[in-house]
Amino acid sequence: MVGAGPIGVELGIAFERLGVSNVLLEAGQLGQTIWQWPPNTRFFSSPERIAIAGIPIPNLDQTKITGEAYLAYLRSVVEQFDLSFRPYERVERIERRGRSFQLFTRTLSGERTYACRYVVLATGGMASPRLLNVPGEDLPHVSHYVPDPHKYFRTHLLIVGGRNSAVEAALRCWRVGAKVTISYRRAEFNPQIVKPHLFAEVGMLIREGLITFLPERTPVEITPAHVVMAPTRDGAPIDGPPIRQPADFVLVCSGFVADMTLFEMAGVELRGERRIPAWNPDTMETNVPGLYVAGTAAGGTQQRFEFFIETCHTHVDKIVAAITGRSAGLTGPGGWRRYSIPRENAES
Repeated sequence: MVGAGPIGVELGIAFERLGVSNVLLEAGQLGQTIWQWPPNTRFFSSPERIAIAGIPIPNLDQTKITGEAYLAYLRSVVEQFDLSFRPYERVERIERRGRSFQLFTRTLSGERTYACRYVVLATGGMASPRLLNVPGEDLPHVSHYVPDPHKYFRTHLLIVGGRNSAVEAALRCWRVGAKVTISYRRAEFNPQIVKPHLFAEVGMLIREGLITFLPERTPVEITPAHVVMAPTRDGAPIDGPPIRQPADFVLVCSGFVADMTLFEMAGVELRGERRIPAWNPDTMETNVPGLYVAGTAAGGTQQRFEFFIETCHTHVDKIVAAITGRSAGLTGPGGWRRYSIPRENAES
């Protein structure tokens, strides 16, 4: 397996329980994407829905847990099952050799090669930020990842974006004493996209003048002292005079893109602008025999998220059944079973 997010770990546990030899490779660290979240960020999903392998998440206050608590949970299950987990080992090449595969990796100390019958790519959908591709985006005061909000105390912060991450960042940074301006290329936030509690709170703070909102504006140049903002309509640039928005720091919350390089290298068909891999909905096998996709990578670069932890547990069942002909066996002690949630009712 390539990718040690929750679904990759759940697959590793399922194969361990069935006595199937497996290795879990990760270019970064366990739960790398979650590790990059701002400190003390809470999941939107309840603990039961993000628990893996039938193992409940300890939860003292019965609220939705933080990323830090979830990483501790992932570490504990990796240790409990003594998974063959290799962090900081990047897969650089996949080659098809008859009915098998050869994987070439790079570790912190050198190179390795693996021969295997099956490969599961669980590489996620948030490999790198979606860039604005404007001058100055690489300046040191510009970030695409939300740090500890304390960094922005008593500074002028411009946040670019209008979805959950941008709105939540605006609220958290305002609470620590930042002077927050949030710009969005559309006229208003979409209540169908932004979570209700975030939508209500940011709307109240904007109406009260505590957070500044720049609707229908998009950055076209970032300088050390200000950002040049051009007008937009329906999210697209239009002719019109730009404005200069002063900013000590710029936080670009424009989303993330999936890295589909390994899929492409292995010969997987990638469809459309989102580069969605071709896969069988009954087995998760791609158009390349023996190569499977699991987790959020199944959606390529997602615009509106359909694939996230709680909607991807079924990938584990399907892949294990396809490869071994047996059940993944993920029911926990006392008959406890993770939630199985219809996609239309699932939370992100």
